[in-house]
Amino acid sequence: MTDLPDGWTLWNDEHEGRRILAFRPDVFNESAFPAECMPTVFVWNGSRANRPGATQIRTETWHAVLYLEPEIEVVVEEFDSREAAVEGATDIAGRFSDGEIDYRSAYQVPREDYFEKLDELTGREP
Repeated sequence: MTDLPDGWTLWNDEHEGRRILAFRPDVFNESAFPAECMPTVFVWNGSRANRPGATQIRTETWHAVLYLEPEIEVVVEEFDSREAAVEGATDIAGRFSDGEIDYRSAYQVPREDYFEKLDELTGREP
């Protein structure tokens, strides 16, 4: 298993299935910021169709997706295998930790307090 970038925790790892990385669960724990705002990277091979139950349909394509909230996807990448998607997820997590991902552009309505905290945690200038 590849070492995870600073601030990231392996949240879930199903054998040959879904994998979830979580960023700073110590910060996004309801007392400071809501848990649903915890940045996460999901790896899975479910359908990405926008209809109920679609994610339960398995495909040949694996995805690594960085979410800032349940409906806010910041990075979406596709891979031919789970192994490649796991490596891709670790890369996405590293880019996020290094402040290389523009998360502000994913929002139509800015969440300034949230952005400021993410800037602080990733060493990024606003």
